[in-house]
Amino acid sequence: MERLRDYLLPEQSSTLASDVDNLFMFINIASGVLLLGITVALVYFSWKYKRKSKEDVTPVIRHNLALELTWTIIPLILIMIVFAWGFRGYMNLRNAPSDAMEVYVTGLSFGWQFTYTNGVMSGSDLYVPAGRPVKLIMQSRDVLHSFFVPDFRIKQDLMPNRYTTQWFQADEPGEHIVFCTEYCGSGHSAMMGRVIVLPEAEFTAWLDAEKAKSEQELPLARLGENIFSQQGCMACHSVDGTAGIGPSLKGVFGATRNFADGSSTVADESYLRESILVSNAKIVAGYPPAMPNYTGVLSDRQVDALIEYIKELK
Repeated sequence: MERLRDYLLPEQSSTLASDVDNLFMFINIASGVLLLGITVALVYFSWKYKRKSKEDVTPVIRHNLALELTWTIIPLILIMIVFAWGFRGYMNLRNAPSDAMEVYVTGLSFGWQFTYTNGVMSGSDLYVPAGRPVKLIMQSRDVLHSFFVPDFRIKQDLMPNRYTTQWFQADEPGEHIVFCTEYCGSGHSAMMGRVIVLPEAEFTAWLDAEKAKSEQELPLARLGENIFSQQGCMACHSVDGTAGIGPSLKGVFGATRNFADGSSTVADESYLRESILVSNAKIVAGYPPAMPNYTGVLSDRQVDALIEYIKELK
């Protein structure tokens, strides 16, 4: 059984995974047994009761109580087992322990943003401690997204203007891939991240170090580099000149930008600010209008910091 499970499914890396996998295997084995039994019966009866001569006449059978009860009760029992098992698992998945550590998760085109209750923000990578339950409080900034970690067997949709929740507990340190499993635009396939599970002491040290990086203590360009990562900008914009969903930001400052409507301009501070806050005001030729607006999301200092960081990308 374990070998079959390991062949069909990713590794189990959360306390919830075992129950999900056991139900999955039960459904598959029960379905396989029924399929085999029905197939064998069909083949056998087709052979045994085939017409042997033109005079053979199939008798009219109007009712067989035992047979009808059999094919009704057996599936009903299996359905009730799956329902009870699945309902118990669903309630376990929905109700986080009262002592769970809370992390706010924001999905945006095309990346993830994680905010801890002490104000620390992380882009793309979610850091969590091993051996502690973690409750994710999730929302979308733009369109429908879905947070899926195969190793944990958790999947939850993120919607604009409302919160959804999910929780997990990973007992062993390691890294696990996060996917978006609701099509959200041209950058959907690149909307990936990681859950990085650290030993408790290492997680506490990481959280304290991130907290110590106060915005006021960082030069604007370094702050902009952090925001670029936190907001998931690298999902669409490279910094090395390679094309992506959006244009590369390498050497963009001071360069001439040609737009889809035939106009052009020099990329100065005003252009960069407008592109961040009102992203669809000017669409660079050859690229889709996929970038969300950041008006009301970023402060003036954060916008200034992003501009300074972009100016460094030469």
